[in-house]
Amino acid sequence: MKTTDTREHGAVVRGAEAFRTEQGTVYTPGISAETVDARSIFLGIVRLEPGQRTRAHVHDRHESAFYLLSGGDVELWTGPALERRALAQAGDFLFVPAGVAHVAVNRHPTATAVFVGVRDDPHANEHVTMRPELDDRVP
Repeated sequence: MKTTDTREHGAVVRGAEAFRTEQGTVYTPGISAETVDARSIFLGIVRLEPGQRTRAHVHDRHESAFYLLSGGDVELWTGPALERRALAQAGDFLFVPAGVAHVAVNRHPTATAVFVGVRDDPHANEHVTMRPELDDRVP
């Protein structure tokens, strides 16, 4: 639900309804074009359920950053062939530049990984290019 009068006064936002993205995470938008008419940022909660991973994808036009609030270790695979693996733990920040292929993996059997996510694309449904030819590169 969109909060009104945000351009003139700012707003306190309770957040929008959660939804599953094309790449496989669950987003709960807080600040977005849809909730407060944001023009350049998205801020929300991103969840990756136990034992799940995203599908390989690229954001051609925007940067993304995340803060891992809670959950088990999360693997971030990046690069043209997803050849680079980094391990994030609760309290770590993650950064994905525009145009970089990536996959996130939550191998924990019971803990949902919960992130605060921000990007310079204000839309809840961000522009994403799926890269299915890379999915098999992440074990």
